[in-house]
Amino acid sequence: MPKPTVSAGYATAFMEFAVSKGADEARLVELSGVRSADLFDQDNRIPFSRYVVLVRAAKSLCNDPALALEFGAASDFRKFSVVGLIAHASATMMEALVQLNRYGRLVVEVEGLGGGPRFQHVQNDGELWLEDRRINPNEFPELTESTWSRFICHARRNFSHATFALAARVTHAEPAHRAAYDRLWKIPITFGSDRNALRIEPNWPSLKIEPESRYVFGILSEHAETLLKKLESSTTTRGRVESLLMPILHTGDVSMEKIANKMGMSRQTLYRRLKAEGVSFESLLDELRRTMALHYLSGKRVSVNEAAYLVGFSDATAFSRAFKRWTGSSPRALRASTFETDQMGSP
Repeated sequence: MPKPTVSAGYATAFMEFAVSKGADEARLVELSGVRSADLFDQDNRIPFSRYVVLVRAAKSLCNDPALALEFGAASDFRKFSVVGLIAHASATMMEALVQLNRYGRLVVEVEGLGGGPRFQHVQNDGELWLEDRRINPNEFPELTESTWSRFICHARRNFSHATFALAARVTHAEPAHRAAYDRLWKIPITFGSDRNALRIEPNWPSLKIEPESRYVFGILSEHAETLLKKLESSTTTRGRVESLLMPILHTGDVSMEKIANKMGMSRQTLYRRLKAEGVSFESLLDELRRTMALHYLSGKRVSVNEAAYLVGFSDATAFSRAFKRWTGSSPRALRASTFETDQMGSP
């Protein structure tokens, strides 16, 4: 089985945070073995085991045992991962959690989920809990610290009108830096529990999100919004279908039945209307994915793995095969050639 990894972007965000807190970058690189070259390419993956060494080396250099806790509290997911952008483009917190589970491995891969989602809502004695289902969490409790800190503090910063976390349970023992938990989380905490979970406000999953931009792809591709407006103004069935597909392409839920329902017609009626225009739903979807994949990759704002998910593929290998069929080249080759062209054109 492949060993778990973390994204170069996530490792970079942590390293930059550690340096800002006093860690010497050269010494951190020496101790962790995570080199600048490993972090330069956003398509790179860092072995999870190497990330563990990075975090613990940083804690030592900063003389701060609560560093992972503070990193989670201070960092903004949207600034180092497309996953954060996607979550904020969701309609509700429940939808955001679904997308987080779908895309989460782009940031951090964890073992032992058995194909199920990492984060799950669980009812217990009339209370709603959000559980982190990864196995062996006590081997690296720093991930629990940074994860729950990010959830709690991000919710408090960005959704101050609503209550998120009411209490926390963690499986690791109470650490010497317990005071940092109380300062950052501001909720009752049980250490040495049988699970890693947050008790959350029951209405939280239905809380509506006010997106910062109309759609996530509007942030990532300067051409996408123009393309969407063009499609929305189209009088053809194809244009209407494409305009409905674009905002939900990244969710993977793009069936013909779903689009037909949005258009107020049966699947068969939609099939006939598209056929009359000389196109099938499948070919239309394939072409839209090709167009958006080229936008994302040529913009260099996302990695190949992220682009795969954004256009609706749950597997990067399948995306690479499709991209080769569309363009005759691999997605990584396109990003590399775009980068070289930019470098040649730089003053």
